[in-house]
Amino acid sequence: MLLPVRNRVIGREPCAPLRADQMKWRHQGVPERFRKTRSARLAPLFSGQARMAALMMTCSLSACGLIGGHKDPGAPVVTGFVGEVAADEPQAALVARDVLAKGGKAADAAAALGMALSVTLPSRASLGAGGACLAWKPGQEQGQAFVFLPKAGQADAKADRPAAVPMLARGLYLMQLRYGSADFADILVPARNLATDGVPVSGLLASDLAAVQSPLLADEKARAIFSNGNGSVLKVSDLMVQPRLAGALERMRIAGVGDLYGGSLGQTFVQAAQAAGGGLTSSDLRDSLATAEQPLMLSADGVQISFLPPPADGGLGTAAAFAGGQGHATVRGETVVSGWRARQAGKGGSASVADAQALLTSGSLPSGSALPPLPASTSFVVTDRQGETVSCALSMNNLFGTGRVAGSTGIVLGASPQRRPQPLLTAAIAHRGSVQFRAAATASGQNVAADTAAVALQAALAGGRPEVTSGPGRANFVSCPAGLPGDSGKCFGWTDPRGSGLAISSDRQK
Repeated sequence: MLLPVRNRVIGREPCAPLRADQMKWRHQGVPERFRKTRSARLAPLFSGQARMAALMMTCSLSACGLIGGHKDPGAPVVTGFVGEVAADEPQAALVARDVLAKGGKAADAAAALGMALSVTLPSRASLGAGGACLAWKPGQEQGQAFVFLPKAGQADAKADRPAAVPMLARGLYLMQLRYGSADFADILVPARNLATDGVPVSGLLASDLAAVQSPLLADEKARAIFSNGNGSVLKVSDLMVQPRLAGALERMRIAGVGDLYGGSLGQTFVQAAQAAGGGLTSSDLRDSLATAEQPLMLSADGVQISFLPPPADGGLGTAAAFAGGQGHATVRGETVVSGWRARQAGKGGSASVADAQALLTSGSLPSGSALPPLPASTSFVVTDRQGETVSCALSMNNLFGTGRVAGSTGIVLGASPQRRPQPLLTAAIAHRGSVQFRAAATASGQNVAADTAAVALQAALAGGRPEVTSGPGRANFVSCPAGLPGDSGKCFGWTDPRGSGLAISSDRQK
């Protein structure tokens, strides 16, 4: 059961000593073969005062009512329509569906989905990744964007294979804090269990593994995760178990997300990242923050549309392509983003969200040449029964980032943006003022992601499904032609059938 934020109380009554039956959560979902070695794997993260603090926090989370990994057999399950999910990776999509079915909000489900991707799709969204999310709920005119792009470390130039600062957990935490209702400790449980028990390799991950097999298997720690033991990478449906990553997720669940950025987990991560040639420091982790921004806005046919703002500039490209399509003009989102990036470089990086909005409003959009080949990404959309919606795009700045793993943390390191072009991350949410949700769209596909999302958004607003032809673009969208709150029976999710994603309705009556 997902518990509301109001249960996060500072200065609550002391917990009573744990009974033996209350201690069983510690190994809930952990296969017998891992139970005896689990404490040994976590030993570098728990010692001395840190061990005592963790035990005290365990008391707080378990005995005082917050779930610690086990399911309450009496937990209520919402019946009927509870939302829509569309994502590139099926197992992570199912995690989000389950959160909605337990009464969670879209932000809770989206955060759980994003954390699950760190296990099921580490090629594009490991804990070392970054990205951007757009959120909206009834009562808001615009919603809010959360930007947590992969950032470079200070010692980038000296590193053998420079890594990006891991921003995924920090960004999803901020988004869920503003829009969710569950404790983030509960959000982490599905990802931890997936890493512990193992997950079948999906079609998308298998394709990514095959694309980088030789360089990836050159790293010993990556080989331990992604090799089948016979000199080849894992194939579709092969079981991928990640006990070290499970340990890191469990540490974050107990000590909080901040432990990765300023605690003992962060110290372990920095040491391992440096040993892997990543060049990151403790100050890199401490100083890199996710930000909340106002989205870009457009109005069309009685609806308002929020888009991701720069520096997640794929949103600008999607807005430009969508507006051009409405006026029957041909505007390529990629060339608009190219022109924007050139403009931003000319201003020394000082171009702001207000600058982008002014250009979009005036119609005087910049234009440039085609962008260089851009990094891969992944995307997803979640809508709950009330119409709250979250749409996200995530990236490692390269398939599998640096191709190396940060030691005992099991975290695949993202690639530094200093040596890679910025990915094209895009998302859009359409709504009737502050009253009803209408549609949301996002996409991956490297250079064509922005244009693909624009086509998907047009189809979602029309209540139809786009014609799929060729090209690398892969879209996900949710459409509610009658609005939400409203006639939920007309809502549906869609994911590109050429991919291996999943669009699923949580309506148990359908």
